[in-house]
Amino acid sequence: MKFIIVLISLFFCFNLFSQTGTDQQLASFYFSAGEYEKALPYCQKVYNKDNNKANFMRYFDCLNYLGDEKQAEKILKKQIGLDRTQLDYSILLGTFYETKDRSKEATKIYQNLVDDYAVSTFTFRDLYQAFKSNGKLDWALTTLEKGRKIFKNAYPLNMEFAEIYSLQQKKDKMIDEYMLFLEENSMNAIAVQNGLEERITFLPENPDYELLKEKLIVKSQKKPNDYVYTEMLIWLFSQSKQFNAAFIQAQALDKRQKAEGKIVYELGITCLQNKEYQIARKAFQYIVNLGDKAPLFYEAEFALLNTRYHEITQFRNYSNEELNAAISDYETTIQRVGKGRNTIKLIMELAEIKAFYATRAGEAQKLLEDALLIPGLTSMQQAEIKIALGDIFVIQNDIWSASILYMQVDRDFKYEPIGFEAKFKNARIFYYDGDFDFAQNQLDILKQSTTKLIANDAMKLSLLITENYGLDSNYTAMSKFAQADLLIQQHQYEQAFSIFDSIIAEFPFHELSDEILLRKSLAMQNQGKWTEAISYLNQLLKYHSDQILADDAVFQLADIYENHLIDPEKAMEYYKMILFDYKGSLYTNEARKRLRILRGDVLTGEEL
Repeated sequence: MKFIIVLISLFFCFNLFSQTGTDQQLASFYFSAGEYEKALPYCQKVYNKDNNKANFMRYFDCLNYLGDEKQAEKILKKQIGLDRTQLDYSILLGTFYETKDRSKEATKIYQNLVDDYAVSTFTFRDLYQAFKSNGKLDWALTTLEKGRKIFKNAYPLNMEFAEIYSLQQKKDKMIDEYMLFLEENSMNAIAVQNGLEERITFLPENPDYELLKEKLIVKSQKKPNDYVYTEMLIWLFSQSKQFNAAFIQAQALDKRQKAEGKIVYELGITCLQNKEYQIARKAFQYIVNLGDKAPLFYEAEFALLNTRYHEITQFRNYSNEELNAAISDYETTIQRVGKGRNTIKLIMELAEIKAFYATRAGEAQKLLEDALLIPGLTSMQQAEIKIALGDIFVIQNDIWSASILYMQVDRDFKYEPIGFEAKFKNARIFYYDGDFDFAQNQLDILKQSTTKLIANDAMKLSLLITENYGLDSNYTAMSKFAQADLLIQQHQYEQAFSIFDSIIAEFPFHELSDEILLRKSLAMQNQGKWTEAISYLNQLLKYHSDQILADDAVFQLADIYENHLIDPEKAMEYYKMILFDYKGSLYTNEARKRLRILRGDVLTGEEL
């Protein structure tokens, strides 16, 4: 008997649950379809069983759409009575009255909320957020004004006022609130900067930017001993890429604070990261001029040389005099400081400049061979020197000496990024030599590498071999291409181009045509000949837009315009092309990140 009773109870509960589920589904279906008359009875049933916010809103909206104002008002008042902590319901009633030309009743509701809730720090913020989220900005402002009158200085509301003024497009008042917050405590600078980053576009032609700049200048002049305003100016000029103006302010503040170069050094590093090499050099030179007693003298001296290194290796726009001056500066510093673990980075940078840009590979080789003998080097430093030395052997056409060094590093760091780099470079040696099968075997291993850059490079070289090896009976074209590729690495561009042209002449319809155009562009990029580099990439897109290298060409065009020709608008065009025309590209994430940086978007820590 008990079993039967339990069974009946379970059946009844299941039937009730099924009915509730059906009502919910029908209410949702008819409401979503805009059939409010059919939805209404089901919405009412569901609401009567569970008066949660979602069920209430759907029932209320149904009544509203059907014009049943009396019932809509009735259940809204009922809902307010059920949960007075839900301020959204009271604001909804005010909004309801506003739509029915009952503005006096709406105003009374809002004013009562302010009188009841804006007097306590526990409920004040809830009311402010409720007004703001429901678009009642004037009442949110009234709440803040009431709070400021009651709480006074015990509870600063500058950030909230700034937020509301921003939403109301009252940028002048917004900036004034930020200035007041800074005045309260200079430690508030980071919070102010974060708020401004969200609400102002940092472009010199933007009126809001100009307004902020003027107010900061006035503040810094009126209160020269409140350094926070000058610090904010330096930050503002850096955000808008006006680094020369930032340098002038940093230099003045450094002197006033007797910071011995610290402020200017930090700006120099920021300039270096933003590839503003000219201002970076001025910043580091300022510290060097303070003399070797300055705390940051050696850091600045090394950073000054590193800036020269980046100018030469990335911009590739220099005269022989500038190149020789950079080499001389490196040699003078290394000789004065001495060769040791702390100067390995300088030695390697100097070796790269000599070997790849000053055609002094023999001197670079000797420099690195001597560096390997420096006592106390870490195993990682030794590995880095060996790879650099291997690269120099490659440009000297001693590829098997390079291979030995790469294999040593691969053996010693088998499961680390530097080991993967060495394995890739060694695989490339065999590719240059025409041993495509062995190179392919090594590349297949590297395609699984956790180091994304190496994995991508390995995949590209592997695809090159797979798609072109064996297309002609005696492998002539592929072998010639590998030889020319080696000549590109050795900076013997005329000989490389001659071989490329012979391939086109002998095999006019060979699949290597797009690869040849890409290599010719890279050769021009190596020499800083950006116009010629762009020409070859445009040819690749014109004749091979549907081939696998098309997205490489687009990305390289974007990079040239962004980092070498300094044409951000043109660069953005090509980054957008990657995102919209080549959606499966390996460059998608990088293109999106660079596009956001060029637009001035604020990146998350993970994106950076």
